[in-house]
Order: sequence, then structure tokens, then C-alpha cells
Amino acid sequence: MQKRDQNKSGGSGGGSTAPAPKRGRPFGSTSGSAAASSAADSAAPSTLLGPSLQVHTSFADQNNKRIVLALQSGLKSELTWALNTLTLLSFKEKEDMRKDSLAKISGLLDALLQVIDDWRDIALPKELQKTRRVRALGANSFATGFGNEYEALGSNDGVKQSGLTDASVQKNAAKVRPSEWWCDEDGLFNLDDEGRAEKQQCAVAASNIIRNFSFMPENEVIMAGNRHCLETVFQCIEDHSTEDEELVTNALETIVNLAPLLDLRIFSSSKPSYIKITEKRAVQAIMGMLGSAVKAWHCAAAELLGRLIINPDNEPFLLPFFPQIHKRLVDLMSSPAIDAQAAAVGALYNLAEVNMDCRLKLASERWAVDRLLRVIRAPHPVPEVCRKAAMILESLVSEPQNKALLLAYENAFAEILFSDTRYSDTFARILYELTSRPSNKFTAARGVWGM
Repeated sequence: MQKRDQNKSGGSGGGSTAPAPKRGRPFGSTSGSAAASSAADSAAPSTLLGPSLQVHTSFADQNNKRIVLALQSGLKSELTWALNTLTLLSFKEKEDMRKDSLAKISGLLDALLQVIDDWRDIALPKELQKTRRVRALGANSFATGFGNEYEALGSNDGVKQSGLTDASVQKNAAKVRPSEWWCDEDGLFNLDDEGRAEKQQCAVAASNIIRNFSFMPENEVIMAGNRHCLETVFQCIEDHSTEDEELVTNALETIVNLAPLLDLRIFSSSKPSYIKITEKRAVQAIMGMLGSAVKAWHCAAAELLGRLIINPDNEPFLLPFFPQIHKRLVDLMSSPAIDAQAAAVGALYNLAEVNMDCRLKLASERWAVDRLLRVIRAPHPVPEVCRKAAMILESLVSEPQNKALLLAYENAFAEILFSDTRYSDTFARILYELTSRPSNKFTAARGVWGM
């Protein structure tokens, strides 16, 4: 049930060129496998590059009920067969003619989510979930044997202050305790370490299948409108510090793929809820990933924010976090990783188009303009990233309140104007805005006399 390598180039066409990145990938550097693939091609014929598994297109149609029932059964052999089958069916190459409507099979998505929910229910050790028990044994003694000796002997009122001799409390506790006994105890069918590891592997495999579903255009609308699906993946990234890393990565990539269709208001809609996730908690979970030290996570979170803000309905939930978002994205632009720079510029490009307040806060953010200029001057290996950085500067200068801040960079803008013809038009417009449309007397003097 391991994931297939996303960077391998399929078929016998050779590996001399890097495969195109999959749609929605938060970091598109798949060129790292090009050299290795080229070396393999030169050492062996194309027929020895590895096994190629063929699945008939009618397999899912003929076995859809069996797959769903196998997932719902919880039996180890049936669950393993269903997850392995779906992993193969959901992985779709470019030239593959496989059917794209696996998520439309009745009950399949919910059955996969239930596999993840079963792991989530036992993910934390029982000791961290237990409530404090009421200890009645030795209640009339100063030394109870349950760790209350110091409090009882050191208090003025004796045992009464510790709450152990209150008859009414003991009576109520005796009444409540039997009904809660099964919830507080470990239970008769406790899982050992091997059983927990198996459930964790099943949950990771199910999350990988759901992630593969999200790459298929026909499944996006169904998944983006499924509240149970969104609640599960958001809860996984919310607990990224304690959850399995591969499960978190799969959940995050699923949300990134669904982001263009995602409306955060679904968490307050009338649709049935399985996990109480609110709009604020969802955005806080994204912010936790944005602040992560893992490059794949903060790059994906930056791209996710850039996609979410495109929908005007998500704007009210993201606005309170804009200062934190701007600061973190500006920090990412200083990262030596080109993936992080591209993700940050892409997100800021969309955020700068939201409203005037967003542009004002971004322009006043320390080092924001310097790092945008650095991306252009370096230049970034992807020309589109440099173009977006220049467009962000043009959006910032369109606000009269920002002109006083941006006039300090007038010489830098002029240098790029004359040295780089690719962005000369953009920086010509920036300089025109700075000098020909003054907003106060000082800028008027600079524009007219060149002071």
C-alpha cells in the first residue's frame, strides 16, 4: 500500500526530459529525477525499466460494491485488498484512459474517510484521554494512598478541603460512575502496537487514495462539497505536530487541489457535520502549516492561501490573519529554496488584488519591496515568478498612500527598467505612477524637478 513514486516518468518513452508537474502540486520541481532516469535508460533497455500494471477500465464498474463493502467490513484481508485496488485505480497517468469518476461510486468516499476516522479515534494514547477518576477508597483517612497525603496533612481543615469526605460528592460520584465505566476504561478489545500500526498504515493508504481522487477534475466538485471529507483533512493538518507526516502531507495536497472550489462557509452550513471544524479553525490550521519548518508544508500552505482568496466568500475569514500571512510570506521570499520563493510570490500576487487595505499592509511590511526586487534581480529561474513580483509592485504603487514608501526605490525601479527588457513595460508604468500622479507637494517637486 505504498505510494507510487510521483516523479517517475511512465512508459517506454525514456527519461531524457523531465515530466510535467501534476496539476495542483505545491512544488513543481520534478526535474530532479530526469538525470537518474536518463542514466537508467542508457544502462538498460526500456523493457527493463520496471513493471507496468494494467487495469481494465471496467474493473471498478464490476467490483464497486465489493470494494465499498470490503472497506466497511474492517476485516484485515478485505481492507488490504480494497486499499491496494483503489491505490492502483486512482493513480492516473497522463496517457491513461482510466475512468475519472471513482469518487462517484456510492458510499466509496465515506468508506475511505471512515478508515481515516477509525485511526484518528485511537491515534492518541488512552492515558492522554482519560478523565480524573473519583477515589472513594480510604476517604476517611489522612493517608489515602492516591497521592493526596501532602495536601490533606498540610491543610488546616484536614481532609475536608481536599474534597474527599464530602458525602454528597461521593454519593453523586457513585451514581455516575457505573454509566461511564465503559468509556473510561480501556475496554476488552484493546489494540496492541501491531494493531495500531496496521490501522495507521490503512489510514495513510486511504488518505493517499483520496489525494489521488483530488487530481481528477470530475471528482473535485463532489469532494469540495463533501463536508465530511473537508473536516477530516482539515483535522489532519490541524494535528500536524502529532499526526503521521505522510497522512498530513496527503491531506494538505488534497486541500490544495480542491482550493479553487472550496468555500469555507461549508463549515457553518446545514450539511451534516462529523467533526466540529469551524471556519476560524480551518484558517488557523492552514496558518500552522504556513509556519511549519517543513518546506513541502509551508509551500503548499502558501499556495493554498493564494487559491482560497480568489473566492470572495473566503475573504472575511482570511482578513483577520492578513498581517501574519504577509509577514510569513515575506520571510519565505528570503528563503534560498526557489520553491518557497515561487509559492510566496504566487500567494502575494493574489492577495495584493484583494483590496486596498491588503496593499497598504503589504507595502508597509518590512523588507517586502526589497525581497520582491531581489526575486526579479536574481532572477528567479521561472520567468513567471519574476513577472508576478513586478505586478505586485505595480499593484502597490497604485495606492497613493504607498507612494511615499516606494519613492525610496525609484533608482532601483529605473535600473531594472533599462537593464531588463522583459519587465520594462511594467516598471515604466510604476515610475509613471510615482512621478506623474503626485499625491502631495513633496512628490510633486520630485516629479517636476527630478530632485
